[in-house]
Amino acid sequence: MKHAAVVGLGVAAALSVGAAATAADYHAPKNGYGQPDFTGSWSNMTLTPQTRPALYGLRGVQTPQEVRLLEGAVAAKDAASAAPETAKGGAATSDNVGAYDRAWIDQGAHVMRVDGQPRTSLITTADGQPPPHRGEPAHVLPPNAGSPEAGLQAVRQAAEFDQFAAQGTASIGRMGSFDNPENRGVGERCIIGFGRNAGPPMFPNGWYNNNYLFVQGKDEVAIVVEMNHDARIVRLNATHRTDDVRPWFGDSIGHYEGDTLVVETDHLPQAQAYYGAWKDLKVTERFTRVGKDRLLYRFTIEAPSVWDKPWGGAYEFHPLNGQLYEYACHEGNHALAGILSGARAEERQAAAPGKSPTGGR
Repeated sequence: MKHAAVVGLGVAAALSVGAAATAADYHAPKNGYGQPDFTGSWSNMTLTPQTRPALYGLRGVQTPQEVRLLEGAVAAKDAASAAPETAKGGAATSDNVGAYDRAWIDQGAHVMRVDGQPRTSLITTADGQPPPHRGEPAHVLPPNAGSPEAGLQAVRQAAEFDQFAAQGTASIGRMGSFDNPENRGVGERCIIGFGRNAGPPMFPNGWYNNNYLFVQGKDEVAIVVEMNHDARIVRLNATHRTDDVRPWFGDSIGHYEGDTLVVETDHLPQAQAYYGAWKDLKVTERFTRVGKDRLLYRFTIEAPSVWDKPWGGAYEFHPLNGQLYEYACHEGNHALAGILSGARAEERQAAAPGKSPTGGR
């Protein structure tokens, strides 16, 4: 295979063809309203990142060897973390001192399969990245991108540097002003969850609580998101609002096309911009149950002021082995008050005669 250095913007057509073939082979059971039934608890946790590591190049699918190595490395980490003691005699409950141990987090155990293919990214553009904004240059890949050697290097980086945890902590770590609570992040204030679990588009956050409850009604569909106990309400066979009020998660309307629930969302607030797009951002999502244990999720992104043409991605939800419980973000949570009071204490300390901001002389 010849690997191009400059990447185009086309969406992978093979994925859509494969997904359509799979959907044609399976017909979802119907609920009492005659709708395809996918009510229940599902999860989208996966080792596959939202955007493709550049070392994979234009390869949308991992090799069997890459899958074995990556999933095996994660399984080994989990096994070591669960062991009562390490070889040195110390506790093995955490591989990151001062943070949640692996018993508390869920970074995924498997590469995402779509129509049986192990994907290198959830975004399905040619290089697995959001296209450049209007007027920006095309993405440039490393010289050896897509080669077997580069793929193994990508797997080693994922296994050794825990890049999936970094996806979640990057969302948590967006720090603003310490002057008042309104300047803190919406996730830290428990307004909505961190990452983009609720979306749209919806993605695992790379950390934990990547679980959902789907409830279908005659005129509405509710998607309850474990992270922060967010809820998206999709109004069926309705029209979009005509004002400029922008609720959290936007204004979602939906309809059924055969076995597929099609959801169109606009009116997203600026705080939920996706790669810089929000004012004219439209996200179209398609939910299709393609197997007893598989719920195909496809999304298309449109924002004419930002991108020249639509683009998107896909993955498959798998059933949650358990029940979704309420995520009570603020119960017993003193972090926000502690952060602000700590900043005030530092300010008082810095203002004291002969004191440095850290308390030294």
